[in-house]
Amino acid sequence: AKDLQYWYPTSVLVTGYDIIFFWVARMIFSGMEQMKKEPFKTVFIHGLVRDDKGRKMSKSLGNGIDPLEMAEKYGADALRFNLITGNSPGNDTRFFVEKCEAMRNFANKIWNASRFVMMNLTIDKVQLPEKLELEDKWILSKLNTLIREVTENMDAYELGVASAKIYDFIWDTYCDWYIELTKTRLNGEDESAKLAAENVLCYVLLRILELLHPFMPFLTEEIWQALPHEGDFLIRAAWPTYQESLHFPQAESDMECVKAAITAVRARRSEMNVPPSKKAQMILVTKRPETYTVGKHFITRMAYASEVTVTDQAPADLKGMVTVVTHDANIYLPLAELVDIAAELERIAKEKAKAEDNLKRIEAKLANESFTSRAPENVVNAEREKAEKARSLIAKLEESAAAMKL
Repeated sequence: AKDLQYWYPTSVLVTGYDIIFFWVARMIFSGMEQMKKEPFKTVFIHGLVRDDKGRKMSKSLGNGIDPLEMAEKYGADALRFNLITGNSPGNDTRFFVEKCEAMRNFANKIWNASRFVMMNLTIDKVQLPEKLELEDKWILSKLNTLIREVTENMDAYELGVASAKIYDFIWDTYCDWYIELTKTRLNGEDESAKLAAENVLCYVLLRILELLHPFMPFLTEEIWQALPHEGDFLIRAAWPTYQESLHFPQAESDMECVKAAITAVRARRSEMNVPPSKKAQMILVTKRPETYTVGKHFITRMAYASEVTVTDQAPADLKGMVTVVTHDANIYLPLAELVDIAAELERIAKEKAKAEDNLKRIEAKLANESFTSRAPENVVNAEREKAEKARSLIAKLEESAAAMKL
């Protein structure tokens, strides 16, 4: 009787849509008849897994996938993550072996990032430092938002959306950016700065593992056990919660501007085939110089500059300068001797045409009465903001083209 009390009724039944009548309905009828109580509160109906051509897997077609074989080859966690990501509730999903490979790469990325963190750890207890740098506030604020959104998605059974957000945060925000941003402190002489970086690196990694655990239980448990942590098992650890004290909108916005500048300069240098070893002086012109002054050392290191000058005045002589544009800064690089001016003008024209097409699309949306009246206010405002950014980009590209023709 104790067991029955514990196990009946349950809260959620997870099932495919093809057996609603054969299985779900009969369980409800049987439960109501025998127990006088419905057997579960919620039925979560998912789609079927089909082959890569969209056909139902069957023995006669011989198109089934052996999960044990896939788990052996790519790892059980990669297989799980493949099935969870990229599909919406109730819709069928196509199984692509290549996606298992991509998810194994994701698992490797987490493993390598965790190994890097562990190699740099000297702490045995994680505690967020009182003095947080710009990049620390940025990652903690982004993590905070991620925790809130993923929790909301999970509560609404939007597993595909939740897993995609975690994937993007780990791959891009944590691995490709934050780890890079901390390297100066980790390799520096300042012991307190090094410890602060270690604590934030580890704190964020622990929260990531907690969020990822329902999707990739084996990998996350293994890494969690090797990090400084509290409790015996990750599966019994508390789910992360949003904390108002870790909400830093200004730092987030400032760091995004610095990131945009680094990304834009690197992309331009790559287009012009300028190797990272070829450092160049950089003049960054913006109406918000204080934003870029704080992150100047990141731009110098990660955008391969010999020196960065932050100012609110464009240089008087733009001859021989290449202009890189972000939504709130113009960056001038004296790379003319490395650049084909005609090709550069053609590239600016293409980028401008693309921005104009984008603006037309947004303006058409905003001119549509049914969109502006029916869509939530924050969605409409987001589109208006996109339009403003596109206009600003077009104006800056026109300036760049004019400067190149001097």
